[in-house]
Amino acid sequence: MTGLSLVWLVHSHTGSFLTAGQVSAAFAVAEALAAPQLARLTDRFGQSRILPPALLAHALTVAALVCLVTASPRNALPALGGALVGAGVPQLGAMSATRWAALLRPNRAAELPTAFALESLSNTAAYLVGPATVSALAAAGHPVAGTTVAVSLSVAGSLLLAAARGSAPAPAARSTPHATSRSLQHGALFILIGLNLAIGVYFGALQVSVTAFVVEHHAPGTAAPILAVSTCSGLLTGRLYGLRRRRATPAMQLPIATGALMLATWLLLTAGSPLQLGWMAVLTGATIPPLVALFSQLTESTAHPSVLTQAFSWPGSASAAASASAAAASGWAIDTLGPRGSFALTATAATTTTLHSLTGLRVFLHPPTSRPTPPKPAPHDRRAPRTRNHSR
Repeated sequence: MTGLSLVWLVHSHTGSFLTAGQVSAAFAVAEALAAPQLARLTDRFGQSRILPPALLAHALTVAALVCLVTASPRNALPALGGALVGAGVPQLGAMSATRWAALLRPNRAAELPTAFALESLSNTAAYLVGPATVSALAAAGHPVAGTTVAVSLSVAGSLLLAAARGSAPAPAARSTPHATSRSLQHGALFILIGLNLAIGVYFGALQVSVTAFVVEHHAPGTAAPILAVSTCSGLLTGRLYGLRRRRATPAMQLPIATGALMLATWLLLTAGSPLQLGWMAVLTGATIPPLVALFSQLTESTAHPSVLTQAFSWPGSASAAASASAAAASGWAIDTLGPRGSFALTATAATTTTLHSLTGLRVFLHPPTSRPTPPKPAPHDRRAPRTRNHSR
């Protein structure tokens, strides 16, 4: 909601989508770069100590950006403000996933897939309701209200999370061995980052592709229903995925899920009308929530608990950066090859996820040890009496 609200805000005061795109790009890049650093501080000091100052910085930077856009919209200052807003976005998704792992891993690890499926469902619902709310407010002539609503929801949710100290994971001890941070350098996490890059391209290109397709077929009003139906199909499959427990490991489920996404996206190239595109979008949307839940399960099993927030933030940052870049790339593809050129970009990204998951299958089956090692037994008391040697 925040990124989209910035686009509407800047465009309403400048009349330029170019300037709005620059602010949005600065926002996305800054968030991608700053999110892992904020996550590192969260692992080190704890969520309850990091969230309040991060929220204050986020609210102040948004207020500053609104003032900059209102006062001087046609210089470089709004882009700088967008970067500051992106750098201060609270990483609620990574923090929430880390809490689930801390709560369930000790005694209820079998319920982690259900918890991560619930996270995926909540994200899908937010993507369905949030952008529509911001766009409706902007279309009604209240772009500042859209930005205010987005920031207010982020701040309110973050305050509730910070207040729930009972579910917050303990901060990493200062004496944590350096070896625990090596799980961030393991090949499994790099594969997850690559998968999220590809999924980010899929997300960024799909919305632009659908919009361009329906405009070409003189039915611009069908773009929102197509995207909404796609999201609703994901809500259904995400719920079904969370209700059942599977014998296959997440590593074995991943190629199946990515393969389904690949087949569904290549079908988009055969659509001849908005109605056909809607049916095919149902198939693509149905594959996303289970896939996102699998990403979370694999991340949790890969990283050590002391750096788990960082492990969740790196793939999320990769997805956000790729989504912003793909939106621009899909625009070039549409201008050059038409809407099907952008659909080809979407299908290529989905194919990359399948190949990447197959490549990383062996790595995921042998992840690094991510659970804390049990403490060593205390050494024997050196002051205990020794047996005398009577050989003399």
